[in-house]
This record gives sequence, C-alpha cells and structure tokens, in this order.
Amino acid sequence: MTDLTLPDGRPVPHLTGDERPMLESWLDFHRGTLALKCAELDDAQVRTASAEPSALTLLGLVQHLAEVERNWFQRVVGGLDVPPVFGEETGYVLDPARGLDEALNVWRREIARGRELCAGRPLDDTGRLVDGPMAGLEVSLRWVFIHMIEEYARHNGHADILRERIDGVTGY
Repeated sequence: MTDLTLPDGRPVPHLTGDERPMLESWLDFHRGTLALKCAELDDAQVRTASAEPSALTLLGLVQHLAEVERNWFQRVVGGLDVPPVFGEETGYVLDPARGLDEALNVWRREIARGRELCAGRPLDDTGRLVDGPMAGLEVSLRWVFIHMIEEYARHNGHADILRERIDGVTGY
C-alpha cells in the first residue's frame, strides 16, 4: 500500500493489508492527531484546563502520553527499568519551566525509542505488566498495540474538548 496522508498531514491508517502494518498505522494516525491538536498553540494556551473541576490540559496530555509510550514499550515490552520521564508516573503535573516544544520533543523521543524496541519483534512476543493489580501478567505486543490505539483514541477525545475550549477549533 502506498502511504497516504490527509490534507492536515496525518497519515491515513492502512485500509487493507497485514495486521502489523495496520496496527502501527492506526497508532501513528492517533499520534498525529495529538500533535495536530497542539499545533499553532502557545505555552499559555496548552496550559488551559478543560473545565472545573478537571485540571486536564493539552500540555498534561502530551506529557502523559510520553509516560504511556515509555511505560508500555520500554517497561512492559522491553523489560527495562526506566524512571518516569517527567519525574512522576502520570505525566499530568505541569512544570512552570517546561513548555510545549520541550514536551513534544520528549514525547517524540519516547515514540522513537518504542519503535526501536519493537522493531523485529513478532506480535506474539510477550512482556510483563509492571504496575497495578495485574502486575506480572504476560501481555503480547499485539495487545500492547491495541491498548495504545485505545489509549490515544480516548485521550484524543479529551484533546478535542480542550482544543475547542482554547480557540474554538473542532473536528479532525
């Protein structure tokens, strides 16, 4: 399949073909959607909370998803013992000195590291959950890809609401 992009620059997920490229393309589509939700916003705008009582922000979502990338690909799939990327596990805590560019760069670095760790691994390869009530249970790389697609889809819904609150932009 030829790689297609939407007019906004996001990759079109594969419509046909093998499972692995399809899963990877859907994950890349959702990653691209998060980046698009942050496009053309300044540091003050990405710190705008959604609505009381929530303190959720676009900057917090970017940081959280960097932590999610690190957790699932480095800790679970790769079996690496790495600390939280932003010093706390959720990523939602905002540092006054950290802006959007830095957070996006860290997020992109975590994506690249995850791709490196997954390259050449079959979808049936397994890792172990490291936290929570199911810690120690085995999960396949396939399961991790599906979970990551779900994680991004859910948070991109939050990003839709945040972006609309910030400047009225909706859709995509």
